[in-house]
Amino acid sequence: MIKKPSVSFDYFLRFLALLGLFAAVTAQAQLRIEISGVGANQIPIAIAAFADEGVAPQQASAIIKADLARSGYFKIIDTGVAISETTPVKFADWKSRGANALVVGSVQRLADGRFDVRYKLLDTLAGSQLSGLAMAVQPQFTRLAAHKIADDIYEKLLGVRGAFSTRVAYVTKAGSEYRLEVADADGEGVHVALRSNEPIISPAWSPDGTRVAYVSFEKKKPVVYVQDLVSRERTAVANFKGSNSAPAWSPDGSKLAIALARDGLTQVYLVNADGSGLRRLTNTNGIDTEPQFSADGQSIYFTSDRSGGPQIYRMSANGGDAQRVTFQGSYNISPRISPDGRTLAYISRRDGRFQLYSLDLANSQELRLSESARDESPSFSPNGKYIMYATETGRRGSLEVVSVDGRTRYRLSTQAGDIREPTWGPFMK
Repeated sequence: MIKKPSVSFDYFLRFLALLGLFAAVTAQAQLRIEISGVGANQIPIAIAAFADEGVAPQQASAIIKADLARSGYFKIIDTGVAISETTPVKFADWKSRGANALVVGSVQRLADGRFDVRYKLLDTLAGSQLSGLAMAVQPQFTRLAAHKIADDIYEKLLGVRGAFSTRVAYVTKAGSEYRLEVADADGEGVHVALRSNEPIISPAWSPDGTRVAYVSFEKKKPVVYVQDLVSRERTAVANFKGSNSAPAWSPDGSKLAIALARDGLTQVYLVNADGSGLRRLTNTNGIDTEPQFSADGQSIYFTSDRSGGPQIYRMSANGGDAQRVTFQGSYNISPRISPDGRTLAYISRRDGRFQLYSLDLANSQELRLSESARDESPSFSPNGKYIMYATETGRRGSLEVVSVDGRTRYRLSTQAGDIREPTWGPFMK
């Protein structure tokens, strides 16, 4: 039997990472993207510069190109010219250049200061229009408009909703200051949700994308907070004796599953999002931590050492008996469930390396998704096609994104220091 620490695996592993492995950050910076892998069977798509897009703060066509290229599913063909959505198109010309689809559009400044962004997606093989959008947006939302166009292209050509217009949250450290930051999925548009001189860990998005739960050490102990991202108001929902850690939202946003050590060894509890109605779900002689709701809210996955080492289990969201889920390897932690409920992502230690794995829950087929040695904190994209996780190279933390088939990957990093604890936000309604 392993020696039982006085706090959860979640707290212990993340606390070490934050205190010992963060390098100094001299200034807040946007994330930069390095693509290191591409998917198979890429769709060749020509993306024209949008007519008059130079009047807007951001170049829409460049953002769309970057989004689609990063996805790994598209081969980008540069047209070399600007083409408006109203310009007649000779489909045969683009077909001869190897493009299966063509994106055209325009941007116009409106009298009220907004920008009218329009686009069309054309099928060059069938000689028809597949889709089109028109949006009038404030200047600060021109980038979001481009992301939404990329989402539309992704969905129309792949049949899966795009996630380019979603957001991510993560933790950085600058000197002695920890920051909980929120950014667009491509690392742009960074803003700080919380600053603290004490560690911040385990951020988790609410299902509606308006709140973030996290653990802060500002009271010299781990306390679970829920913060409204608009008003910045926050509530301490778990401030009990001992460790309060690992918040995870129920799919309806009404409750949080958390790990508490208030009664001795860390166990899984359920609490309302306002901090009321605390209820214990597990009652074992081991450590139960890192709870995660299933997509339908009927089950909770969690990490437990009840079998002699940390493994992942599943129980009813009302508590009760638990079934072991992971059997390969002697150390499996940090369970995350895909939005469709079919795949479990987790961190497994094998041969001294902490790496990202996925498990098909229907056939128990396991897939290693990372090549690094110090991975942590996996998080699925809301469309279930990608997993973001924190890793470390040369004692510097960065975020990696890998497709669920392992063929596409890219890295988000800062030039000045470390970034960890990622959580991918939901689709916004």
